[in-house]
Amino acid sequence: MKIVYLIAGAGPMFCGSCMHGNTLAAGLRKAGGDVLLAPVYTPVRTDEENMSIDRLAMGGINVFLDEALSWWRRMPDFLRRPLDWPWLVSWAAGHGSTRPEYLGSLTVAMLRGDDGPLKNDIEPLLDWLQTDARPQIVHLSNVMLAGLARPLHERLGVPVVATLTGEHTFLDKLSPPYYEQARAELRARAADLDVLVALSRDYADFMAEYLHMPRRKIEVVRPGLNMEGFGTAESGEGKRGEKNPVKTIGFLGRICPDKGLHLLLDALRAMDAAPGAAACRVRAAGYLDRADRRYLKDLQKQAAAWGLAERFEYVGALDHAGKIAFLESLDVLCLPSVVRESKGLPALESWACGVPVVLPDRGVFSELVADTGGGLLYDPQQPGALEAALSRILGDAGLAARCGSDAQRAVHERYTAQHEAREILALYGRLTGEIM
Repeated sequence: MKIVYLIAGAGPMFCGSCMHGNTLAAGLRKAGGDVLLAPVYTPVRTDEENMSIDRLAMGGINVFLDEALSWWRRMPDFLRRPLDWPWLVSWAAGHGSTRPEYLGSLTVAMLRGDDGPLKNDIEPLLDWLQTDARPQIVHLSNVMLAGLARPLHERLGVPVVATLTGEHTFLDKLSPPYYEQARAELRARAADLDVLVALSRDYADFMAEYLHMPRRKIEVVRPGLNMEGFGTAESGEGKRGEKNPVKTIGFLGRICPDKGLHLLLDALRAMDAAPGAAACRVRAAGYLDRADRRYLKDLQKQAAAWGLAERFEYVGALDHAGKIAFLESLDVLCLPSVVRESKGLPALESWACGVPVVLPDRGVFSELVADTGGGLLYDPQQPGALEAALSRILGDAGLAARCGSDAQRAVHERYTAQHEAREILALYGRLTGEIM
């Protein structure tokens, strides 16, 4: 089966949607799918082997100019084409922003598809797909690309699928009038998709209401990891922490207010002040956008003012091997996100290393902990609940070891790229009538 996966690049950022799509593409290839992973906007950044082709399905510079400058849409191809060179787009993306506050008009334009100012960008994509790629199915990495669904149907006559991957957090940050316009366009364009794929039941239910669409149109497929480099429960992982005099609480994710690192610093202070509490520290890893540097600097200043500077550390964005080493060094991973999470990939990666977690009881986290037994949930609305959960798991080595090893087995059994690829190929087969 010939599959084209259009993946929206996020510039220099380690984007969970990009990383999930890249891992899925690799899994689909191993499972026998003929997959072409084509970046949209910018090249894809991932901490694993990059599965994408070295060309852009739609170049971000031309997309930006076409939306902003009506006269640029009339420029001849020999002027437009060099701006789609991947190295040039990567350079430009490093000096731009993917923050929704600045992208309202462009978001609406993309959702309008070939009815809007980006027709000149979509037509070459359709020509290429029809002439060269010739897919039997097209998979969009997120539903913000749904403006492509109708023109893809009309030109290629193939099913179009999109993954739901936390789009509401982006949309909810758009300023008026773009938020209202984007919501209306998304509801209309999502109806053009054959099927949407959610990575959790919670997010499927939430987005069915958010998009005003029948729940039956959303399939739930568990996310999967590339297990290369991760240990197994049988190898003895998941039994760590007893010998460490200072317990290490880890954070893995984008360094920004949405992910709640400030809440973890608050919890560290409260735990430090508690009588008889064991010594602990916080180590954070993840992508830091230029616009969020002030956020991190303020946290570091606050940690210093509280006498915790030596126990609050940011270690940077890590490659795949570095991420695994980081996770294996932890006693517990904590992801105190303040938004509804749709994927929970860092929790799965922590469990793949045998490390238990402490997570807010909402979104995909509730489902994952219920399914794996991999840690403790806390009520994010209850003051003191986060530090209480952390203190409990750090103070009970047996509980931590059981959570880590139980979840590690669950990840190997149910949350691998191979498992996800098989389910996605079965879905493709139902849509195309071709059985893999």
